Amino acid sequence: PRITPSPVAELPHQRNNARVNCFILQPKTVSLLRLLEISLLQFKNYRTSSFQFPQRITGICGRNGIGKTNLLDAIYYACFTKSYFTRSDAQNVSTGSQGFRIDTVFDKNACQHRIVCILRETGKKEFSLDDDNYLKFSAHIGHFPCVMIAPDDVQIITEASEERRRFLDALLSQLDHGYLVALIEYNKVLQQRNGLLRSFSEHKRIDENLLDVLNDQLIKPGRFIFEKRKTFLEGFIPLIQQFYQRISGADYEVGITYSSQLHHHSFDALLHQLRDKDLLLQRSNGGIHKDDLEFSLQGLPFKSIASQGQRKSLLFALKLAEFDVLKTTKGYAPLLLLDDLFEKLDEARMQNLLEWVCKENDGQIFITDTHCGRLKGQLEQLQLAFDLVHL
Repeated sequence: PRITPSPVAELPHQRNNARVNCFILQPKTVSLLRLLEISLLQFKNYRTSSFQFPQRITGICGRNGIGKTNLLDAIYYACFTKSYFTRSDAQNVSTGSQGFRIDTVFDKNACQHRIVCILRETGKKEFSLDDDNYLKFSAHIGHFPCVMIAPDDVQIITEASEERRRFLDALLSQLDHGYLVALIEYNKVLQQRNGLLRSFSEHKRIDENLLDVLNDQLIKPGRFIFEKRKTFLEGFIPLIQQFYQRISGADYEVGITYSSQLHHHSFDALLHQLRDKDLLLQRSNGGIHKDDLEFSLQGLPFKSIASQGQRKSLLFALKLAEFDVLKTTKGYAPLLLLDDLFEKLDEARMQNLLEWVCKENDGQIFITDTHCGRLKGQLEQLQLAFDLVHL
């Protein structure tokens, strides 16, 4: 099957009442989440395009730079209220344009929902679910779960601890809204505390009372986040190890340890202990923003000795464990976005992955590739219905 982008001014249901009536009770035997259609206006390289996704498995193929990754990013945007790749919304606007619009229709447990994001010419962003605008975008996180795997994600394995915290926070925020609220509060107070430490140096004067106030405000969400991470990782780490063995085919497991300063010190004692260092360096050196996931292979640091194949296997193990825990917790599988899949894994690992995500799960999957023939051939081997989008 071939689906080509076509200019549209509006989605089909926009011409009437956009809100879909979901109050009629229907017998449901299977919980699921599906993206039915998406319309893009001035989003990255898409001037005006729309796509429909009638099948559970969708392959997206085309040459480099044609917009495969941008289409996945638009889907991710509808789930997370932000891009997977850029922090600035302005970078998502088509060249020469001002503002963009993403308009989607999802089916969630036999009820259709419309999600719309608009970036105005003024730079103001609006995000709505069924025509109701969110007052806080964070309220949307977790309702339409999604897992993205992109080429640069190997940084989770190879780069600094910030990448691993970002991965963990994104997952826990989809599972627990209270965690997301605490994380937002913690980061807000942390910025204020770091600003205060810099001001002490600039003005050559220390306000102990104000520092104590910010310490108290930092401790409460910090303790909450630490306990949530610790409890969650007790079950999540063995799951990662299981997926690593399955994808890599190895008979040994990767070592994974949750590293945190709060394992050894109470948060208030830690802040007191590091006070002089904080004042000297003008930043906060203790807290859950220093947490890390440490990987090892046969007792040695993973990123120092692991091959490219082992690194990719661990990356996919992390992501598939994320997918699995979201499915188990939500009761339905999240969307799975696989960008440039075939450039990351050898054929054996790739087949292990596709067998699991496509045959052993009922979630909706989007897979991109530069070679249409290769992508079609791999999907045909699964003997499952799929659509192929040619860009």
